Amino acid sequence: MEHPYVTLAREAIRRYLVTGTLLDVSERPDDRPAQGVFVSLHDRADGEGRLRGCVGSIVPSQAGLCAEIVHQAVNAATSDPRFSPIRADDIDDLEVTVYLLEPPVAVDGIDKLDPSRYGVIVESRTGRRALLLPAIPGIVTARQQVEIAKRKAFIGENEPVRLFRFEAEILN
Repeated sequence: MEHPYVTLAREAIRRYLVTGTLLDVSERPDDRPAQGVFVSLHDRADGEGRLRGCVGSIVPSQAGLCAEIVHQAVNAATSDPRFSPIRADDIDDLEVTVYLLEPPVAVDGIDKLDPSRYGVIVESRTGRRALLLPAIPGIVTARQQVEIAKRKAFIGENEPVRLFRFEAEILN
């Protein structure tokens, strides 16, 4: 059974793709103050779980958590520049995951990271930065996690970075 916030994300995507309007969540009893949210979409139909979209924000832009989930779900489905937008007839074949992010904390070394527990943010002196969510299949070491995040941000392999870690509640 899907978590209610995952169902909300799926309904938000469906509503937007069918009607072009955002789902109204102003009266939801399960709303709470907003926090950072990411929504990832994987294709169940291809048997490989291919990523179709993953968008979010460390800092919420909406007043409530439900509205933040709606916005990030629609963005993941329609605005991830790495992928073609999701079509309405694809929604039932998607695995939707909602990540509720805790605030990031600066850490003073790679030994304070654990990719199975923490997501990571890398930030260069010039302001380039990237985020990787926790518990990504295939990423088993903190070194891998940091290297991938640096590549994602176009930060040189030997360029120093500030490191931040965060925990996330992962909802399926």
